[in-house]
Amino acid sequence: MTAGQGFVQREDQDGVVTLTLSHPDTLNRFSSTGQFLELAGHIRRANADPAARVLVITGQGRAFCAGGDLRQMARRDMFSAGSVAQVQARYRDTVHQVPLALSETEIPVIAAVNGPAYGAGCDLACFCDIRVAARSARFSVSFARLGIVAGDGGAWMLPRLVGRSKAMELAFTADPIDADEALRIGLVSDVVPDDELRARADGLARRIARHPAQAMRMHKRLLRDAEQHTLATHLDVVAAFQAIAHASEEHLQAVRDALGSLDEGRRAGP
Repeated sequence: MTAGQGFVQREDQDGVVTLTLSHPDTLNRFSSTGQFLELAGHIRRANADPAARVLVITGQGRAFCAGGDLRQMARRDMFSAGSVAQVQARYRDTVHQVPLALSETEIPVIAAVNGPAYGAGCDLACFCDIRVAARSARFSVSFARLGIVAGDGGAWMLPRLVGRSKAMELAFTADPIDADEALRIGLVSDVVPDDELRARADGLARRIARHPAQAMRMHKRLLRDAEQHTLATHLDVVAAFQAIAHASEEHLQAVRDALGSLDEGRRAGP
């Protein structure tokens, strides 16, 4: 099923929700505050959907997302219109809703980066759990070149992905990097030919979606919170989550399925 006529199109198939930024004529740039709210709303609805197991975010055309609209910046329109207090409030109420929505999402999120991911587009990819890049993908923390900062939380996330020193280099130089360099520094986990990207991302999403949904949400919570927790706190949460998991029907069914596979393997053996 495919839905949406605005900036974001949603497709649902076999527990995988795909959100596609669908303004290829502008390289999927953010050109209105409403687009941030639209994307954040789609992310939150996918997370609340009991049928959704995995979320994939990608772009239509030859770009993932090329950041913000430079012409609007030149006119001091939309994002930067008004007083300092008004701009600050606008960022909190609109732009920030996307990283907040992604940080609150309990299902795994995959970015299928199909081309340039600059500025806000790079940060959008960074807030996803897994990034798979097409060979043509380019990444740039481009804010310094425009005399602004990463207004959507990218400076908080980037050091967690590539380390503090590399994050500062990328932010201070604003130099773009290609897909191979992104793989080398750990910004992405895989690079594939352009015409194989969607199949690679969909295949990965479906492999994840096969696992019990509750356990996947708990796994993500444990991994996400591990940076803030001490080991003792982490183990306390693990004990609680494991108790919930052991009591669940999906755990029992998964064990039965595993035992069935073992039995079939023995019967097929010599």
